[in-house]
Amino acid sequence: MTSVSIIDNSSNFSGNSRSLLKKRTLLFRYLAEINLIFGIWYLQWRITHSINFDALWISIPLLIAEIYSYFGSVMFVIGLWRPLVRQIKSLDQMMPLLPRSDWPTVDVFVTCYNEPPEIVEETAKAALAIDYPPTKLRVYVLDDGNLADMRAMAERLCIEDLQSPKLQQEADRIDAEHSCLLQRLKKLENLTPNIQAAEQWLQASSEPVVKQFATEFVQSLRSLILWLSPDHQSISDSPAKTLRERLITERKALEEAIRKKELELVELARFRYIARPKPDGVPHHAKAGNLNYAIFSGETSGQFILTLDADHIPKPQFIKRVLPFFYTYNLSTGKYDQNQIAFVQTRQDFYNIPLGDPFGHRANLFYGPLQQGKDGMNAAFYTGTNAILRREALVSVGLQNFAEEFTKDEKSLNEFDLVGGISSNSITEDMNTAMRLHSAGWKSIYHNELLAEGLAPDDLSSTLKQRLRWAQGTIQVLLRENPLTKSGLTFWQRLHYFKTMYSYFSGFATLVFISCPIIYFFTGIVPVKTYGPDFALHFLPAFIINRLTFIAATWGIPARELWRSEQYAIALFPLFIQAVLSVFFGGSLKFQVTPKQRQSGVYLQLVWPQILIFVLTILGILLSLYHFAIGDLNNPLIHLLNGAWAIYNLLLLWAIIRASVWQPPKEG
Repeated sequence: MTSVSIIDNSSNFSGNSRSLLKKRTLLFRYLAEINLIFGIWYLQWRITHSINFDALWISIPLLIAEIYSYFGSVMFVIGLWRPLVRQIKSLDQMMPLLPRSDWPTVDVFVTCYNEPPEIVEETAKAALAIDYPPTKLRVYVLDDGNLADMRAMAERLCIEDLQSPKLQQEADRIDAEHSCLLQRLKKLENLTPNIQAAEQWLQASSEPVVKQFATEFVQSLRSLILWLSPDHQSISDSPAKTLRERLITERKALEEAIRKKELELVELARFRYIARPKPDGVPHHAKAGNLNYAIFSGETSGQFILTLDADHIPKPQFIKRVLPFFYTYNLSTGKYDQNQIAFVQTRQDFYNIPLGDPFGHRANLFYGPLQQGKDGMNAAFYTGTNAILRREALVSVGLQNFAEEFTKDEKSLNEFDLVGGISSNSITEDMNTAMRLHSAGWKSIYHNELLAEGLAPDDLSSTLKQRLRWAQGTIQVLLRENPLTKSGLTFWQRLHYFKTMYSYFSGFATLVFISCPIIYFFTGIVPVKTYGPDFALHFLPAFIINRLTFIAATWGIPARELWRSEQYAIALFPLFIQAVLSVFFGGSLKFQVTPKQRQSGVYLQLVWPQILIFVLTILGILLSLYHFAIGDLNNPLIHLLNGAWAIYNLLLLWAIIRASVWQPPKEG
């Protein structure tokens, strides 16, 4: 892995961008190496000295779960080996300056399906308020639900935007330039007959004095025509042989400039509505199809595309803070060249998370060390919103994948405008799209700056629906485009993609871990042959160094948030198991839109497996205490260890049980 020097994280730096290793990375690396050594030492002891051969039915599953967890920690450590912190200067602060005339066109895609129009309107207004030249910015509402209320909202907002001072100023500028061009054309038309007569006079006359006078007259008219040239090109450079032909060239140039100004005025409406046709009996490919239709239908043409979910409100500086990543200054030409960056993903956060984050939506672990670690190995994930993508990359990779699908099934031609660009091969189209871009040789960047905020689900039903879709879609990609065998990916990219897919199989291991104390309390069967000093000697150092490594990797993230993340990583074990079984054995899956409004109710029925484990664990602890009270407790140390293990499990499971009955505080 390529090393990066650690430099002072200052806001003042030379150049337009710089990358540096996250603070405390060297400390993390030292701890990580020790952690992996102690982990393999513990597993070696477990395999050779501690298996209870009298209870292989639980001993082997526990050992497999521990081996699974160890390999997960190995990939976790490697994935965080090179976390990058990127700094960038805004588009209008780059040195040398990039002329505003060279700024690229940007399309903002606001995807929606059945969200309330008022939520989409708030996002659209924020998108229109982005600090970027109005003639280079287009905002599109991609309404996959084709709702009449959404269309009416879009029409009203379009009119309001056209009447805004910003667009009125642009309209006045375009109109003034258009009038100036018309005046030049009129003057040119008035001069044309005189010039033709002068040329004829010049050609017919042989007297030197007359010829000299006519020549001076024509030259003066020629100078005036050059002054009128709209594109500042010298007519003398044109291939025309006569002045009349040169005038014709000048006229055509003026007419073309006038046509462009008229088109620019017509195109000034920058807020638009797209609702794709959705005929019955054919696949529509959900969000991926919605985005691809906008890309390939011919209604959009921006060089870059900013994708936003319906509820994610962008900040005014979004585009200026991200676009510089797509440019590299060429010293030999003295100009900016576009590079091989396919997309830049920014961090995601929410503005409606209740106190205490009962549903575990804070994602500073993923949109921090994990994405920064991926970025350090050119494997940053596209997460579907708050990202800018290069249209050229999407189209080229989309056409490449479509060609491959067409060779397998010619019927896919009917879906051409729905399957290119954004991947339609999984219900988590975002990660699969990033993997395809990486496999085609494009690069990615993760920029850890909050440039848009959205709405998080604030009830357990919506939260579980969202998490299940993520898990199912990720496992779908593993089966359909396995990163370990997909051509074009680097070793480190394969590792990062596979690590994410691997993590969704953790539900089976978690079930084993939380069942072991219950089995012991009710049966007295232990999966480990000894819990004595030998166990403590091998387990405790590995456990302690593992926690220290995690603390070093996540330094700066509040401990409460990390604890909530750990709670949900364990408590969602039934959902992860459901995701695996549904993908492997459940047939086709449908994209489920996450509700943007609270679904009121109590959802204990959704967490009945967790409640069952919770109740059985409490009963087991009570049974152990009962035996202790009557003096009939064998192996007190083993009971104590399993009791501590059980209490830890209860604390982990309690988060989701509490979330199932959580209600927002009453107003007033």
